[in-house]
Amino acid sequence: MTDTPARLLSLLSLLQTPREWPGSELAQRLRVSPRTIRRDIERLRDLGYPVEATLGAEGGYRLVAGAAMPPLLLDDEEAVAIAVGLRAGAGHAIEGVEEASVRALAKLEQVLPSRLRHRVSALQSATTALTRGDGARVDPQTLTTMASAVAGPERLRFAYRAADGAPSRRLVEPYRLVSTGSRWYLVAYDLEREDWRTFRVDRVTEPFATGARFTPRELPVDAQEFVRRGLDARGAARYVVEVAFAAEAEELPQWLRTAALPGEGPQTVVRFESGDAPEWTAARLALVGVPFTVREPAELHAAAGALGARLAQATGPAQA
Repeated sequence: MTDTPARLLSLLSLLQTPREWPGSELAQRLRVSPRTIRRDIERLRDLGYPVEATLGAEGGYRLVAGAAMPPLLLDDEEAVAIAVGLRAGAGHAIEGVEEASVRALAKLEQVLPSRLRHRVSALQSATTALTRGDGARVDPQTLTTMASAVAGPERLRFAYRAADGAPSRRLVEPYRLVSTGSRWYLVAYDLEREDWRTFRVDRVTEPFATGARFTPRELPVDAQEFVRRGLDARGAARYVVEVAFAAEAEELPQWLRTAALPGEGPQTVVRFESGDAPEWTAARLALVGVPFTVREPAELHAAAGALGARLAQATGPAQA
C-alpha cells in the first residue's frame, strides 16, 4: 500500500480494535515493511493518537487513552449503532447527557453517507421506547436540524403548534437548545415578531435551515434562565420542592447541585421549582440513588410515600 494517507487510515482502523498488534502482523496486513510501520506509528503520534509500544517477543502496538479525544474511525456497523443510540438518547432528553448527545448526533449525521442514514432511519422507525415520566417524545431529526442551525449559525424555518393548538410558521435565528430533563426547548429570536421566544421542540414540525447566515444577537440572560422564566410566566412551575439528601453536594447530579442551599452540615438541601406531577418528581428524586427526606410540599411528601409503599409491595416476601 503506497498511498500514505490511506495507509495511515487503515493502520488507525486496526489500532482502534481493542487488542495489541505485533508490528510484523501490521506490516503483513498493510503490505509494507516493519520500518514503514514504525514511521507510520510516529506520524499517528504526531497527530495526537496515543499509540503505546511494548517490547519483547509478545510486544506490539496498541492505542491507549490519552489526554485528549482524537478523531475516531468507525466502520458502517459501528456508525449506525452509535447514531441509533444517540437518537434514542436525544429524543428522550436523558438527564446529564442530553445536550452532548444532540451535538454528537449532529456531527455524526452530517458526515454519514446516505446509505447509512437510510439504515439509521429504518432502525429508528422499527423500534420504540417508553418516554420518561410525562416527557413528550421528540423527533431526533428535528433536534439535529436545530442543533446544526444553532452551530451554523443559520436562520431556521419551521411549523409550530401553540399550546391551544393554533398553527403558525416561524422564521427564527436559533440561539440555544435547552433540556429541562423531560422536555426540549429552542431559544431563538423570532424575526417576524422581533423578539426572543421559547419554542417547545415536540411542537415543531418541518424544520429546515435556510442557509442564510446571521450574527448571533446577545440574549439578555442565560438561555436556561430564559426558559425557566418563560415556564414560570406560563404557570408551569406549580410548586417549590425542598429536599434534604444524605450526601455531599458533589455526590449529586448537576441538576441538583445547582439547586443546593448552603450549610446544613453533612447533608445537602436542594430547593427548586417544578412543573411536573408530584409522582414524577418523586420518582426522579428516587432515581438519584441517595437517601432523601422531602421537606415540602405536602403533595410531594405524599407522592414519595405512596411510591415507597408501592415499591415495597412490589418486592413482596423473600422467596425461600
